[in-house]
Amino acid sequence: MANITQILDKGLYSLQLPSTSASIALVENFIDNLVPTLNLNDDVYANMMTCVNEAVSNAIVHGNKENPTKIVYINVENIDNRRIIFSIADEGEGFDFNNLPDPTSPENLEKLSGRGIFIMKKLADQCIFNTKGNEVELHFKL
Repeated sequence: MANITQILDKGLYSLQLPSTSASIALVENFIDNLVPTLNLNDDVYANMMTCVNEAVSNAIVHGNKENPTKIVYINVENIDNRRIIFSIADEGEGFDFNNLPDPTSPENLEKLSGRGIFIMKKLADQCIFNTKGNEVELHFKL
């Protein structure tokens, strides 16, 4: 069961999700509910939805190994209605985000996975991983 905490006067939101595929729909609804308060244009909305979905999917599948007892933590901060920051963390061991195969190299073009982080880095204004590799911050200018 998802646990949502909202502190409206501070522009802070928090969401805790079990590591199941059903949680993705909850994330999409969560973002859709934020849209009216943020006055997003279509491009920022699409980039935000794509990046956050990818980060949460990675946390569920790769970080928490789809263990429904492990939680994915999402924190959202709206900074002066000019920038929004999503922090997505899992309970996994992390990974070395500095040594990922290049999904644009010829030997990787036909692989079915391995593009998510590349996409997040292209679509978000900033994509920052913690040292352990089990938390990512996604920054979007509004």
